[in-house]
Amino acid sequence: QVQLVESGGGLVQPGGSLRLSCAASGTIFSINRVGWYRQAPGKQRELVATISSGGSTNYADSVKGRFTISRDNAKNTVYLQMNSLKPEDTAVYYCNADVRTMGVPVRLDNYWGQGTQVTVSS
Repeated sequence: QVQLVESGGGLVQPGGSLRLSCAASGTIFSINRVGWYRQAPGKQRELVATISSGGSTNYADSVKGRFTISRDNAKNTVYLQMNSLKPEDTAVYYCNADVRTMGVPVRLDNYWGQGTQVTVSS
């Protein structure tokens, strides 16, 4: 089994920065695509950024130039550096990953973390 644990959320003023972390643990063989999603109250969950196993990245238009996704494969951890935060970035941020787990046969499954709250307010 695999667990994804997000951390780094909190309260920040507009224009501030936060770095979210998503740490994966368990019987991991490899981690493929990882995405950060967010869900604001009363809104649907939306994709924020993705990173492939090779390091290719994609961003939602609303965060381009402000957010950076990165990964440390040795630590099974993905980060989301968020700069120039705006009140509209307020949401619960979730990590999602496609993970191959050890076993016979090797399985590929999709996992979600429990989320971390980000609040941007003065």
